[in-house]
Amino acid sequence: MNKRVLVAMSGGVDSSVTAALLQKRGLEVEGITMKLTPGMCCDIGSAQAVCEHLGIPHRMLDVQAEFTHEVIHNFISEYHRGRTPNPCIRCNDSVKFQRLLQYALSNGFDALATGHYARIEQDQSSYRFQLKKGTDSGKDQSYFLYRLSQEQMRRILFPLGKLRKTEVRLLAREIGLPEAERPESQEVCFVPHNDYRAFLKEYAPEALIPGDMVLTDGKIVGRHEGIVLFTVGQRRKLGYAAGERLYVIRIEPDTHRVILGKKSELLSRETIVSNVHFNSFDECRTRMDVTVKIRYRSVSIPTAIMPFNRDKIRAVFNQPVPGVCPGQAAVFYEGDMVLGGGIIER
Repeated sequence: MNKRVLVAMSGGVDSSVTAALLQKRGLEVEGITMKLTPGMCCDIGSAQAVCEHLGIPHRMLDVQAEFTHEVIHNFISEYHRGRTPNPCIRCNDSVKFQRLLQYALSNGFDALATGHYARIEQDQSSYRFQLKKGTDSGKDQSYFLYRLSQEQMRRILFPLGKLRKTEVRLLAREIGLPEAERPESQEVCFVPHNDYRAFLKEYAPEALIPGDMVLTDGKIVGRHEGIVLFTVGQRRKLGYAAGERLYVIRIEPDTHRVILGKKSELLSRETIVSNVHFNSFDECRTRMDVTVKIRYRSVSIPTAIMPFNRDKIRAVFNQPVPGVCPGQAAVFYEGDMVLGGGIIER
C-alpha cells in the first residue's frame, strides 16, 4: 500500500502545491484543515475546493479550544507583561506539530506534510534529523520551527523546502490549481488586518491600564493608554512629539511605564534566552560560536552562546544590536542548520 500522508491545508497556494507534489509522487494523500477561530484564519472552503480539484479527501479538525488557550490567551498575556510574543512559533509547537501530528498518526497516516519553506535532512553519521533553512532565503520559515523534536521531524515532510516561491506559483498554474494567484496570507492569522493594537483593545480591554511615558533620564513626558500597545524598538505611534527621533527602550509592567530614549540607548551587547530547545543536540554545555536571528526578518548576527542556568542561555553578540525584544524568539544557526532557540528574557 502507498505511504499515507496527511497534508495541513490552509487554502493557500503553498499547502495546495504541497498536496499536489506528494500526490504526483504516488503517495496516498488527504488534506486536513484546522478550525482555529470563528470566521478567521484558514479558508476551509478554498481548501475543500483544492482537494476536490486534486481528487483527494478533505478532513477538518476543530482545535478552537487548544488554539484559544495555547495561542490567543498567551498572546494577550505576553503583551500584558510588556513582552512581544510570536504566536506562529507557539501555534507550530503547541497545535500544529503536536495536536495535528498526533491526529495524523492516530488515524493511520505515516507522515504529516505542510507548506513550510524549510528542510529536514538526516545526518548520516549521527542519524539525527537536522532542520535547515529553505532554499528560498526570502521565504525561509525555519525560524518558526526551531522547537521541532527528533521524533516529530521523523514524521514531517516539507516538500517546498528546496523550491522558490516563484517555482511554487508556476507549478500551481501548470497543475491548474484554483489558488495559483492567491496573495500571501497575513502575518498573524487571528488578528484582522495585522492590527494587533485594535485586536487587544477589542478582546483584552482589561489590559489597557494607563501609565507614564518616561525618558531614560527619568523625566515624565506624557501618558499612554496601556503598555500592551507598545513594543521594544517601536518609534511610531508613541503619542509624544520631540525634537529628535525616540524609540521604546524598555517596558516596565510593574509600574506601567514606557521608557523612551535615543537609538543608541536601544543597543544591547548580550541577552538571556530562556525555555531553550536544541534539536541538533541535547544541550549546550560549553561556549559555541553561532549566528542568531532575534526576529523573523532580522539579519543573522554572529554570536557566542554559553550555558547560564537551568534551561537558560547567555548570548553575547559580536557587536551591539538594536531592538532586542523580550518575548521574541532567538534562534541559533550553524550555517543553514537550525541548532535550536529560546525566548528572549532581557
